[in-house]
Amino acid sequence: MALESLDRSPPPFFRVGFAPLTKLFFFSALSVLLMFGDKQLQFTKPIRAGLSTLIMPVQWLVLQPGQVASSVGDYFQNLDQAQKDLQALQLKQLQQSARAQQVEQLLIENQNLRQLLDLKNTVATPSQVAEILFDVPDPYNQRIVIDKGQTKEVVLGSPVIDAGGVIGQVTRVYPLTAEVTLLTDRDQSIPVMNSRTGARNISSGNIMSGTPLIELKFVPASADVKEGDLLTTSGIDGVYPAGLQVARISHIERRVDISFARIHATPLAELKGRHVLVLQPTGIQAASKGKAP
Repeated sequence: MALESLDRSPPPFFRVGFAPLTKLFFFSALSVLLMFGDKQLQFTKPIRAGLSTLIMPVQWLVLQPGQVASSVGDYFQNLDQAQKDLQALQLKQLQQSARAQQVEQLLIENQNLRQLLDLKNTVATPSQVAEILFDVPDPYNQRIVIDKGQTKEVVLGSPVIDAGGVIGQVTRVYPLTAEVTLLTDRDQSIPVMNSRTGARNISSGNIMSGTPLIELKFVPASADVKEGDLLTTSGIDGVYPAGLQVARISHIERRVDISFARIHATPLAELKGRHVLVLQPTGIQAASKGKAP
């Protein structure tokens, strides 16, 4: 084959059209013309509206992950804030509840102190107000500890009462505190008198039944005793002033085969407040009067 017959034109891939500079000027002018035409004639507005409508689902799908993440973040943030607010409200409620309980306790103590002051004015025996510190942790003994002792001239045998009646008797004295044995203690006895009949007896504590009571011992089965009778201090022991309320008869057992009746009484002392009244034993008062010139 002769060389002259060969096609020496470049293949289509390597063919060179317009010069690059020419293309640049052409497309630049076309762009300016289109922008000017769109500015004046608004002929691309329907196209843009159609394209915007077509790509709206795509935009919505693209935005959903971000919105979901933002919603989840807002949810946990609001949840954390709600938990903090709930904890703050619960703490505030507890504080207000504690304050309300303290106010109620103060009102009860105030009422108890007023009753003790009224009782102190009616009782001729020298007395002083004391505060109950705690109960002695002994299941077999009924005792409390008060905040008055030897420094406040509290002596052994001092009667202790509240607005309801006799609580017990001071059995141990320390410099700053004293121990009071309650009437319901099994080792505590007190002479009492039936205010209806005038009969005198000795009462002892009785906690064997589980309920703190006092019991009248060696009372004849035929004795005139009724449920509801009021027992007061007889004043013959030189310790308790006469006429202090002690208890009220609650249960009587009479049996034909036993000479004595079993009589139980419920103490009238309330022991609801924190304050009690400590009296001076009547024997000390009599001795001090006997020494007076």
